Amino acid sequence: MPDMDAKPTLEEDYEAAGFGGQLGFGTSPALLIIDMCMAYLDPAAPLYAGIEAEHGQVKRLLDAFRVVKRPVVHTRVEYGAGGADGGLFYKKVSALKCFDKGNPFAQPPEDLAPGDDEIVVTKQYASAYFGTSLASTLRALGCDSVVITGVSTSGCVRASALDTLQSGFIPLVVEDACGDRDHGVHKANIFDLRAKYADIVSTDQIVDRVQAGWV
Repeated sequence: MPDMDAKPTLEEDYEAAGFGGQLGFGTSPALLIIDMCMAYLDPAAPLYAGIEAEHGQVKRLLDAFRVVKRPVVHTRVEYGAGGADGGLFYKKVSALKCFDKGNPFAQPPEDLAPGDDEIVVTKQYASAYFGTSLASTLRALGCDSVVITGVSTSGCVRASALDTLQSGFIPLVVEDACGDRDHGVHKANIFDLRAKYADIVSTDQIVDRVQAGWV
């Protein structure tokens, strides 16, 4: 006989409450690469996150989108002298000095450098949408879904995924192409994004779909 006193798992509890619905893939995707730069890849940087594997997955996605000539958006962070344009965010996180104008840590790795026909969004806050023209650009391109990659899962990825949804685009967060400095933090934020704000997908799913004509 079933144990009537057995408690549901966390996943079962959320599902029973109505979380975790699926939004689908849409028909006109863009790839969003969030803040993939040496600040997270160079062990000498205070923000180093050990995301070498995720770096490789982002490169796979970038290559796939380039082949089919779908829109690619890169974000970068840059602050003026003293971080005045970073406001309280810059004051809260001292490591953001990595993104002071001219700091080499703010540069992307060579294999993820934006192409001449790719969009670069410069931001000062966590979301790729806050204070930028990203939503308008995506609408002008006719996009209805955004494949989200980069760093960090708990910070700029999460904020950008939420604003993707709130801007009317389907957020597709690529779990193995997003990284954080702690895997537990990454997993917790993926759980919450899956429940409330985004569909969670894998690099293989997206690459296979692109190669099958998802454009």
